[in-house]
Amino acid sequence: MRRRDVSLERDSGMNPLFLLGVSFLLFGVTACAFMDKKEKPLVPLGLESGAKPQAVTLTEQGTQAYHAKQFNEAKNYFSQAVAEAPQSGPAHYNYALALNNVGETEQARQQFMEAANFAPGDKVIWDSPALRPYGKVEPSTRKLILPPGAGRQGLGGGTGGPR
Repeated sequence: MRRRDVSLERDSGMNPLFLLGVSFLLFGVTACAFMDKKEKPLVPLGLESGAKPQAVTLTEQGTQAYHAKQFNEAKNYFSQAVAEAPQSGPAHYNYALALNNVGETEQARQQFMEAANFAPGDKVIWDSPALRPYGKVEPSTRKLILPPGAGRQGLGGGTGGPR
């Protein structure tokens, strides 16, 4: 019987250490969750392939001015790039970045929304911290564009091929 008493004492002695370990683990996880995460710096995006050469050139010039912190000059280049490529999400996004940096926040908000509308699958534009101050765009407005034949075959009946 003595052996059994000793093993019970050992088990009860391990519980406080186990609880202490679990407590530290929980504290560490919650502390990490609330730490400030550094946001990536906002930088202009390149235009989509197939954009007009003039729009690409204006975007490159605007990007150089933006990196040199010449935001008014960048705003002018990006504005011209939007005029050359009005359906380009990245063009509107770049213009919005420059507008935001010169303090034209309402016009920047409109351009950020245009960028999101023209680039429904662009993760950089949709998840950009630049859009956060202007409200969360409803996920239902995001569109997933799949190439033809890239659907989920085999999940809902249909012909998934030989098995």
